Amino acid sequence: MKAAVSILAEIPEELHQSLKSYLETHPNWDQDRVFAAALSLFLLQNSGEQDSETSQNYRACARVYLETLFQQY
Repeated sequence: MKAAVSILAEIPEELHQSLKSYLETHPNWDQDRVFAAALSLFLLQNSGEQDSETSQNYRACARVYLETLFQQY
């Protein structure tokens, strides 16, 4: 991933507790990595039609998703 953009988002308390629990048991992951993986997977699964612009976005999301999953610390 080349550039990063900071996002401020409100999430339900239950989701926050689950995220905290996950991060406590997976020290190689952090909140930013989890959100990047989750958002890119959501976009991959819900991309819809495939025109040339959408196809480029799909490939970019796939790249971010795979880089996030296999990121080495």
